[in-house]
Amino acid sequence: MPGVLRVVLGDQCSRGLSALRDLDPARDVVLMAEVMGECTYVRHHRQKIVLVLSAMRHFARALAARGVRVDHVRLDEPGNTGSLAGEVARAAARHAPERIVCTFPGEWRVLQDMQGWEAATGLPVEIREDDRFLCDLGWFRRWAQGRRQLRMEFFYREMRRATGLLMEGAAPAGGAWNYDAENRRRLEAGVVPPAPRRCPPDAITREVMALVEARFPDHFGSLEGFAWPVTAREAETALADFIVHRLPRFGDYQDAMATGEPVLFHALVSTSLNLGLLSPRACCEAAEAAWRAGHAPLNAVEGFIRQILGWREYVRGIYWLKMPDYAGLNALGARRPLPWAFWSGETRMNCLKQVVRQTRDLAYAHHIQRLMVTGNLALLAGLDPAQVNEWYMAVYADAFEWVELPNTHGMALHADGGVMASKPYAASGAYISRMSDYCRGCAYDAKQSTGPAACPMNALYWDFVARHAQRFAANPRMAMPLQTLRKMDPQRLAALRETAAAFLAGPEMAPEPGQ
Repeated sequence: MPGVLRVVLGDQCSRGLSALRDLDPARDVVLMAEVMGECTYVRHHRQKIVLVLSAMRHFARALAARGVRVDHVRLDEPGNTGSLAGEVARAAARHAPERIVCTFPGEWRVLQDMQGWEAATGLPVEIREDDRFLCDLGWFRRWAQGRRQLRMEFFYREMRRATGLLMEGAAPAGGAWNYDAENRRRLEAGVVPPAPRRCPPDAITREVMALVEARFPDHFGSLEGFAWPVTAREAETALADFIVHRLPRFGDYQDAMATGEPVLFHALVSTSLNLGLLSPRACCEAAEAAWRAGHAPLNAVEGFIRQILGWREYVRGIYWLKMPDYAGLNALGARRPLPWAFWSGETRMNCLKQVVRQTRDLAYAHHIQRLMVTGNLALLAGLDPAQVNEWYMAVYADAFEWVELPNTHGMALHADGGVMASKPYAASGAYISRMSDYCRGCAYDAKQSTGPAACPMNALYWDFVARHAQRFAANPRMAMPLQTLRKMDPQRLAALRETAAAFLAGPEMAPEPGQ
């Protein structure tokens, strides 16, 4: 008797996935297909490809161990069509199912692909809600309807009420919703962050690493030192390690940056969350339990929960509310091509050099490095949002479009014109100097604003404010820099803009050779 073909994507490695919920092991088949199209629609960091393919192989093996019939198409298998649609059609021909069941995807282009499967196979296709998230998309649409501003803070408070996380009856734990003001300490001398728990590659992962080394030699990034969790058990162990060893000081230092300290007190759970190896509720509940047990302070726990319950759920809602038009927004008219330094790390700006080299080696940078170093420079320099978006998608192991695009367009670049953020997150070199030690090892001087030795961020900041002064004239959150601009000596402003122009025309901001 024909059964159901159940399609599981690479970022859906969750035992409780909606597509698997009523699976009949005697009749149904689970299709997991490694396809070249998913590895190359952007030139993903090689660690990202290893991570996804290894997680898929481990998950397929775990399903098979439970007696599930798994049709696992490997990347190097003869006859592999290289596309999801092609492999679904081939699997439908092999198994002759009565219908196809899948779970709502994380990217618009994949949803479009799924919506074509019925015509391609002649079979009914059921796309089930992805209920691994804490906020379903229908609830988010209802929350957003009629609101002039879609601010994360107000969404976050509703999610706290709905889930009961960090609540004392109807009131927030500790009497405040948000403790971000307590989470802005620079890493002081003598504070040594504990090394995170590593997950050494097993035989399956090593096999995938060899495949990626052979198939994607020109993709960005190093494979040396790969240590991401690729199973639910590894992800749970890594989460527990964070809760015990780093969560207690996560709040204080979550905005800090330090040379040679890529992780600091961060959780490193985003890859596991985005692949489905961890549940967001489990992460939040583990952190809350640590606070209630007296192991971690409230500012740390609230900051961690806000990133998952608030920010992660919010950006997904924005993505699906605003796509597909959202991807093409460019409210500030930014057109400058992405500099080659974002790939090579060849720059005299130590902050950019540190973040790019760390990204190359680890496929990771924490949120302040992404927002206030690479993102801030891209905003100030007027880099093309489409190119910046593609770069973030390519270089980070946790980058899937539903989470990466709103963070890039909305937070880093203000390309959405204020859908997500009430003001652009623009900053001068003073911010980098205050929150990191990067300026100590830099060829530029963070205290200078003009001339060849000046930190480029300083001149670029005022050039950015001057370029967009008219646009932001009515924005109350931009009132202070605009007032300073109006009072500025014209000759000083001219010198600042001349310094900015010289840097933008110089070799550090040149595009990829040959472009």
